[in-house]
Amino acid sequence: MPSLHATLRSASKYALPFLFTSPSTILAGSPPTCSNPQTSCMNTTAVADTCCFNAPGGQLLQTQFWDYSPPTGPSNSWTIHGLWPDHCDGTYDANCDASRAYTNISAIISAAGATDLLSYMNTYWKDYQGNDESFWEHEWGKHGTCISTLEPGCYTDYVPQQEVVDFFQKTVDLFKTLPSYTWLSDAGITPDSSKTYTSDAILAALKAPRGVTPVIQCANTNELDEIWYFYDVKGSVQTGTFIPTDPDGSKSDCPATGVKYLPKSGTPPSPPSTTTTPSGSDPTTSPGTPFSGKGTLQVTTSSKPTGCIISAGTWYTTGTCATFTAAASGSGFTLTSSKGKCGVVSGKFTCGTSVSTATVFSASGSALVNGAGTTWYASAVPSGSTQVGVETASDATGLVISWAGS
Repeated sequence: MPSLHATLRSASKYALPFLFTSPSTILAGSPPTCSNPQTSCMNTTAVADTCCFNAPGGQLLQTQFWDYSPPTGPSNSWTIHGLWPDHCDGTYDANCDASRAYTNISAIISAAGATDLLSYMNTYWKDYQGNDESFWEHEWGKHGTCISTLEPGCYTDYVPQQEVVDFFQKTVDLFKTLPSYTWLSDAGITPDSSKTYTSDAILAALKAPRGVTPVIQCANTNELDEIWYFYDVKGSVQTGTFIPTDPDGSKSDCPATGVKYLPKSGTPPSPPSTTTTPSGSDPTTSPGTPFSGKGTLQVTTSSKPTGCIISAGTWYTTGTCATFTAAASGSGFTLTSSKGKCGVVSGKFTCGTSVSTATVFSASGSALVNGAGTTWYASAVPSGSTQVGVETASDATGLVISWAGS
């Protein structure tokens, strides 16, 4: 089946009457509601704060696939394509920030402790060739980097890559409110190898629960395989209100009659094989690859991102994270910062001249191992510019140190 997964929509620029300024840092790890939020695509004058107003990609599309040959996802559910920021006339930008075109998305999400999100994506956000990771990287790099309210400057106490987690979480949250299979089934439109349907009937079934018309797409001229749902957003993508709206520019391409809705059949695609870099080599890594090359050490407490480790090995919750270099050593790896080699000295994670021999660490996924487990400890959660030491022995606060590639 010719799939739209591999189809790259050509990026075009279109001048809109928006005023761009440096984004304000009013949002945080769990951004509060913006004060006096404006609804995207509804303004008649310039809106300066693009941390609370999505521009120029003001119309957000939650897009879904029906991959039937080879099949992906459950047989009774559509799957996620992505979340796209279109201009308010149907044009759009793409690949807006190469410096944030992160790879190894699963490692970034795992480092944030969002294991439920990743599990859901592994079921409902599938690539028709079996390479889910590559598909996720494409969706983030092409579309996620063009959402203005996800700019790093829109976060207070920004933790690297936290906007990536917000993007995937919001896309999944929207998808859960759009049960396309159920809505079609309720209207008597079910997958069948011989039946055909009209586009009007399909669009009416999908319009009924929301009050606005989506866009449907067909492969091979008449085989239903994609739905685009449209929203304007009042406030930020992270915490704003998504308002269902009619499409502004995009049109359905399925024929008026004779539309096939084929059942999922055949064998699901197998994930691509992976290669392992030999120990002792100098690998070139992608952002997010655990403990290889350069990256930051993110701290998570109670499954929530809470700051990072700085160059001396202490933990704090504000400011810039230190860059660490991970190098293969035997069956593990060593870490260094700008202060010097890192190790465990007198029960504390330390980097600098006091470390005579670098500790050979190990990892469990993207989490740094402390002895036999992944839990490290601190006397308290730091605030402001305060720094707190990280220890191996049990103390008041348990935490996980995870790798985020840079």
